[in-house]
Amino acid sequence: MKNWLTIGIGVKRWLATLALGALLFGGGVVLLLIPMFGFSAPFPAGWQQLGAAVAICLGIILGIVSIVRLVRSVTAPFTQGDESLADAILYYRKRHQGPKIVAIGGGTGLSNLLRGLTQYTSNITAIVTVADDGGSSGRLRREFGMLPPGDFRNNIAALSRDEALMTQLLQYRFGGNKENQGLSGHAFGNLLIAALVGLTGSFEDALLATRRVLSIRGQVLPSTLTSVDLIADIEVEGKLKKVQGESNISHENGIIRKIEILPPSARGYPEAIRSILDADLIVLGPGSLFTSIIPNLLIQDIAKAVESGKGKVVYVCNVYSQPGETENYSVSDHVNKLYDYISADTIDYVLANNHAVEPMAEGEGHPILVDQLADVQLIEADLIDQNKPWRHNSEKLSLSLVQLLS
Repeated sequence: MKNWLTIGIGVKRWLATLALGALLFGGGVVLLLIPMFGFSAPFPAGWQQLGAAVAICLGIILGIVSIVRLVRSVTAPFTQGDESLADAILYYRKRHQGPKIVAIGGGTGLSNLLRGLTQYTSNITAIVTVADDGGSSGRLRREFGMLPPGDFRNNIAALSRDEALMTQLLQYRFGGNKENQGLSGHAFGNLLIAALVGLTGSFEDALLATRRVLSIRGQVLPSTLTSVDLIADIEVEGKLKKVQGESNISHENGIIRKIEILPPSARGYPEAIRSILDADLIVLGPGSLFTSIIPNLLIQDIAKAVESGKGKVVYVCNVYSQPGETENYSVSDHVNKLYDYISADTIDYVLANNHAVEPMAEGEGHPILVDQLADVQLIEADLIDQNKPWRHNSEKLSLSLVQLLS
């Protein structure tokens, strides 16, 4: 209680103003009522009525002003920038009343989806793979022994309430001399997460701190806290080749026959498992099939949670095939490959784009053929971004997913 009287929080002055307004209002009412009880007025009748009216009006004005300023002082910590109190209340309601949606994957596809889902709910959990070993994330992983922060950075930016500015900040990459790398090539968001790992002592606590510092709408969780590597059996010119490392797999330009993680016994992150089991909707993708989606399902605890969760499971198929991973794949090829890692009755819906798109340049992928599926409901819709037809439009995609809940 005493904290309300602390100097500088802007409450005492308006409480005093409110008290003064109440006193003036009460005094004016008393002046008006004196003649009714047979008491002689201390002033001439006309002056008494005028004084009462002035006191009552001034009391009302002071009361309104003080209440408005009190509300602003109390609610200021819960609004950001130019955000209104109504926006803050709406955000609060969304967070507690919106559907619980879990999105599993990685890369730019997942962050694009999250950006659209924030319009419908704040009960969003993004579960991302921790097998990235390239670029800034790979360097931090090797140098500091931490989980790769890249996918976490992308999705945290997408869930930020000031998403435009936060994306620019978190995605900013430092330039520099390639021979003396230093900060060269590192994204600021990766360094922020690395710094929080150092401050908090663990990657898990760093994510919690990031969520508080950036006030994101939802949460981003790892599928496992174990540092894992991807190993793929790739057929190149008729010969089977074993390739290790997420960054190396798509560069082989072969046919991926099988993908595994090392160590295979990695345990699922408990909070991620709880989120999946409690979700109203579980979304697989969009994203790279072999290096973003399936690596999460190689964590047995995660795969079992997806299979046994109460929510509907929907797979969002990419718009274009990915060279080195899914070249010449149709929608059914994507789904059948997923069934190598989860039971065949797990997926309830497959969401695919049916809007005609032009082929990309040679070696950059082709539009994915939408063919018939057995034992799963196929939903077709125009999902592409007209400005970037190789990817989904976040608003179209999120609307189609939310409609599945109704």
